[in-house]
Amino acid sequence: MLNLDRLSREFARQAAISSPSRREGAMARYLAERFSALGGVIEWDGTGAKINGEADNLIVRFAATGRDAAPLMLSVHMDTVEPCANVQPQLQNGIFTSAGETILGSDDKSGIAEIIEALEILREEKIPHGPLEVVVTVCEEIGLLGAKHFDAGRLASRRGFALDTSGVDKLILTAPAANKLHFTITGREAHAGIAPEAGISAIAIAAAAISRMTLGRIDFETTANIGTINGGIATNIIPRRVEFKGEVRSHDPLKLEMQTRQMVAAVEEAVAAAVRSIDGVLIRPEALCQVVAEYPRMAVLADSLLVQGAVAAAARLGRQLELLPGGGGSDANIFNSSGIETVILATGMTDVHTVNESVALADMAGVAELLVEIIRTA
Repeated sequence: MLNLDRLSREFARQAAISSPSRREGAMARYLAERFSALGGVIEWDGTGAKINGEADNLIVRFAATGRDAAPLMLSVHMDTVEPCANVQPQLQNGIFTSAGETILGSDDKSGIAEIIEALEILREEKIPHGPLEVVVTVCEEIGLLGAKHFDAGRLASRRGFALDTSGVDKLILTAPAANKLHFTITGREAHAGIAPEAGISAIAIAAAAISRMTLGRIDFETTANIGTINGGIATNIIPRRVEFKGEVRSHDPLKLEMQTRQMVAAVEEAVAAAVRSIDGVLIRPEALCQVVAEYPRMAVLADSLLVQGAVAAAARLGRQLELLPGGGGSDANIFNSSGIETVILATGMTDVHTVNESVALADMAGVAELLVEIIRTA
């Protein structure tokens, strides 16, 4: 039996704990105590020191109770985006929001609260289940750092669910790979009023490069964006240096590579076009193009036992799971690349990463109920 008051109190307690990336210490200590009270065996993996953070990834193990089944992983992350200091969660008409000028933190504390409520129900009702491994990562919001430093060999599970997406009754089966791009262009400074012809503007080169790029939605599998740009010193100086950063995402590895190459080529072509002779000397601007693989693609088949088990569990509750592709990266990308088949289950959160973030108590209850049914028959 779901306990709505318990679930509500659990989420509110978590939401009130500030846990920005790299400063998750208070949240980690709370979760260790909470999961221990539920009978879990706590393990820390040493990731915090590797990423200059307060906390490690948390692994919680629950032994099987009367059911012989393969281990199952449940994954969430304990960090949130900012602003998250002094969050005041409020419940009005069944909806949790933040009372102040902060995010709520339902990304991903709704998922953590749902797992805890499911574990409470399993214990109270003595529902048989196989071995469970709960993984709570750190620094998901700043590049999946916790998952990237996690040793999947610590787990017995080779299948699992990551609770970390918006909506309800949704299961994300695929997500794109992503490359991060960092461009630095160096031109030649000069006085903008006295001798502009003696300079080569790095900002102008950057503008020409970006104008050559194909950006936005490239096709149904691929997107590209330039997100930040920084350069120049003053309006009366031809800018010598500019940096700009972007990304490419695609469900197709070849398209990812092709789009990345197109953006790099655009920068190289713009720099080459800016070469010119100044006072009899050939001046060549320079470009540094850095491409970093941010995370790999994930793809789980709709007919996999993991997916079909979740679909059947929902059906037994009179519900239907929507199987969807995803557009973002998450810890699930990393777990899949490490050999743990993982799909992403929606937690009910909405308007995440904004001060308008919310989550309905009824939606969290529905996820907890579904988790119990998935675990019971996994």
